[in-house]
This record gives sequence, structure tokens and C-alpha cells, in this order.
Amino acid sequence: MGRKKKIKLFDVVNYIVFILIGLIIIIPMWKVLVDSFNKVGVYQFQLFPSHPTIDGYKTIIETEALYRPFVNSVITTILGTLLGLVLCTLGGYVLVQFEMPGRNLFAYFLLFTMIFSGGMIPEYLVMRKIGLVNNMWILVIKHGMNVYNLVLMRNFFEGIPGSLYEAAKIDGCSPMGIFFRIVLPLSKAALASIGLMFAVTVWNDYTTVKIYITDPDQTNFQYKLRNMIMDGDTPTTSYQVSQNTLFNAGIIAAILPFMMLYPFLQKYFVKGVNIGAVKE
Repeated sequence: MGRKKKIKLFDVVNYIVFILIGLIIIIPMWKVLVDSFNKVGVYQFQLFPSHPTIDGYKTIIETEALYRPFVNSVITTILGTLLGLVLCTLGGYVLVQFEMPGRNLFAYFLLFTMIFSGGMIPEYLVMRKIGLVNNMWILVIKHGMNVYNLVLMRNFFEGIPGSLYEAAKIDGCSPMGIFFRIVLPLSKAALASIGLMFAVTVWNDYTTVKIYITDPDQTNFQYKLRNMIMDGDTPTTSYQVSQNTLFNAGIIAAILPFMMLYPFLQKYFVKGVNIGAVKE
């Protein structure tokens, strides 16, 4: 007869705690989801909508004042992520070229910007001078260079065995050839995790829009959603939906893209946090 597995008290408490934490997270999300399909605005908790409707989502899709900021968010997130990945991969690759003159000085200069900045007013003056005020492209340019992500990418590149670089050089491969044929194919996990960090940052950016953009056609969805909920800035629509329904539908629309992505990219996101954490 096999041994009976003993149930430890710690395991029981551990399961109970994590179940409670899961419920604390899931219950508010479920209420928001149910309320987004409920035609009548209610404030008590319901397992299912009492008056089901999808008019809240139709309003977001068919009302220009709502779908335009959503489209702006999608465009800036995609372009900002691509630009950030290009700059981080190229910058990180440059910083692992140990024979390059001034490499350490350049690295210290980048690290200095993580500690000190020019300040909000000088930054605003620079953005206005280059024409990015009242322009949604500021979300792309401003987040295009993230020194923290660049350092993570550099640390990942340093973890690639040096013998691969040497073998490629012996075979006559140029530095850029090594980058495209050796480094990038080995960096898929890092690209996925850091790309996810860029996407989350650009998608959730509210402060930049608040400071630099006053034109409603150039705002993103997070800014519009905040104004709807906090200031009651609800557009006129042809659908008879309550404000509560529209608010909750907007919240679901804002978090749905990353709710769909996270289950597939979670392992890469966790690995991205750990890149460079341990040096051998």
C-alpha cells in the first residue's frame, strides 16, 4: 500500500488565502462585466444582467467621440511598441560591443537619465518646439526610448555565449549580420516581454495626454474614459443606455486587449522582469 500523503496546515492556509485573493480580484471584474451588458444601471451585485443589452458596446463602436480615441490608442500602442523595440534592440546591441570606444561613457550617460531629468517645463518646451503638442504622435515618440528596457535588452544580449559571436565573425559575418542572423533569433522571449512592457505603458498613458494634448481628436481612450467617469463627459448617442452601462462597457473595452494577450505572454512577461537579475 502506498503512503498516504499528509496534508500540511500551511498548504491549506495557502490555498484559502489565494482563493480569497482570487475572489477579491474576480468579483469586481465580474460586476463591471455584468453591468456593461445591463441596460438599467444598478449598483448592487448581480451574477447576470437583469436587462441584457449590447448597446453600450455599440455606442463605443458607432460614436466617433468614443471610437476615435480607441483607434488612436491602438495606433499609438502598435507604433510606440515597434519604435521602442527597434531602439532598445539596436541600443542594447551597441552596448555589448566591448571593443567600441566610449561604450562605457555612453552607457553611463543613459543611466544618468534614469536618475535625473530636465523637468516638466523644459520637456514641454522641447515638445512644443518639435511640434508634438496637440499631436497624438507624442505618445509614440515619448515612449520610443526607455532606458530601463534598453538595459534589460543589453543584459539579455550579454547572456548570449560569446562563442556564437566569435564563430559568426570567423565565418565572415558583419556586425549587423550577426545582429539579424544570430542575436534577434535568440531574443524572441526578450522581445516579447519587453514589447509587452512597451505596449502596456503606451496603452495606459493618461498623464502625457493630460499635459500635452487639448485637441479631443488627438486624445487616447484612457483619457476619454477618465473624463467620462470622473467628469461625466458622456457623448450624445442614439442608444438608450444608462451612463453606468456605458462607463462599464468602456472599462471592459480598455482592458480587453491585454486580458486576451496576457494568458499567452505571461511567461514572457515574468521572464522579462528577471532578465539580468542574476549575473554569473
